[in-house]
Amino acid sequence: MRFDNKVVLITGAGSGLGRATALQLAREGARLALVDVGATSLEETRRQILAFRPDAPVSLTVADVTDEPAVAAFVADTVARYGRLDGFFNNAGVEGRQNPTADYGIEEFHRVVNVNLNGVFYGLKHVLAVMQKQGCGAVVNMASVGGIRGVGNQSGYSASKHGVVGLTRNSAVEYGQYGIRVNAVAPGAIMTPMVEGSLRQMGGDNWEAVGRQFVSANPMQRFGRPEEVATVVAFMLSDESTFINAAVVPIDGGQSYKY
Repeated sequence: MRFDNKVVLITGAGSGLGRATALQLAREGARLALVDVGATSLEETRRQILAFRPDAPVSLTVADVTDEPAVAAFVADTVARYGRLDGFFNNAGVEGRQNPTADYGIEEFHRVVNVNLNGVFYGLKHVLAVMQKQGCGAVVNMASVGGIRGVGNQSGYSASKHGVVGLTRNSAVEYGQYGIRVNAVAPGAIMTPMVEGSLRQMGGDNWEAVGRQFVSANPMQRFGRPEEVATVVAFMLSDESTFINAAVVPIDGGQSYKY
């Protein structure tokens, strides 16, 4: 029960890695503040939590992380409800459409960067202010292997995730002196609804065959599972990682290191 009575805020908690992490932290005793743009998906996350922990404190907020006043509000509401904020999984993000850079739509570029980079910045801005006053806290930002190498046909996604890596390292350097750790995870091909959507963009009705071909180059020759990311995020937010700061941890089966 590493998170017994600890308060953790998660954005993008309605599906994928956000939901998997919410479930993991709930199993370990956390009090949760969950945020997503979709009310129905948030309710489903809470339903799954309450199925194994009926008394779990779980608050839900429907909000868009690109709306800075809304971010300020849900951070403030979390502190008002629970009295503190121990951990923050700054997770909400989108992939966007796939196209080479010259064909990548300007509006699409701005949309993806607005969610993936601006949204992460807004979260950091308001959460770090709270944690600085407390004198402690842990943040895990959602980067990607697309933030540590090129992936092709994803200019907006790659640019935004490289920005998240920079924000992570910069904020970690700034706030370590206040007892705050800021790290990031960099998942590769994890089988989430977002990755399935990417495969459908590439392969249409044959997306599963495209997926098998895609992971054939991975040293482990499979997709990762959301819970494999969630356990790493939980470790990074826990008191078991108190001297890990400014790290960006790939979770990709080793693919980003393969020549």
